[in-house]
Amino acid sequence: MSFFLKDLCLLFKTQSEASPAGMTHVFVYGTLKRGQPNHKVLLGGTHGRAAFQGRGRTAEPYPLVIAGEHNVPRLLNVPGQGHRVVGEIYAVDEQMLRFLDEFEGCPDMYQRTPLPIAVLEWEGTRGAPRETPAADRTVQCFVYSTATFPPEWLHLPYHDNYDSQGQHGLRYNPRENR
Repeated sequence: MSFFLKDLCLLFKTQSEASPAGMTHVFVYGTLKRGQPNHKVLLGGTHGRAAFQGRGRTAEPYPLVIAGEHNVPRLLNVPGQGHRVVGEIYAVDEQMLRFLDEFEGCPDMYQRTPLPIAVLEWEGTRGAPRETPAADRTVQCFVYSTATFPPEWLHLPYHDNYDSQGQHGLRYNPRENR
């Protein structure tokens, strides 16, 4: 199974909408969003290029839970259950995509899967699809979700928008503190 999931991380990159400049869209919903603890890895070009494009939400409902000993936000790959999850759309280059695969523990912790994301607001021009999406249009993005999780996670509270300092009271434990 792990070999199959590693192949998915490599093969699905060709199915995402990419700009002529070779950028691929990634949807982030947790600690990689602006104002969240891990956003810094998208900045500065150290790990490749990432350009904010806009805000969106999953076209279908998914369970977004906060789970594990470090209170990590996890999008469970169970379409049709949960909420339409709000997040941010980035155009990333191949170097950043490889970095994010490693950062997200793909394919063991998360699996990178293409999903339609409904656009809420669009600011991006760099890495934009041929036609800039208007609100309520969809863009195909990679999303790091998990299909390998303990069954009890399906019984945790579902969230539609993650904030590490949110009212849920579950403080994220940053990697550097583990």
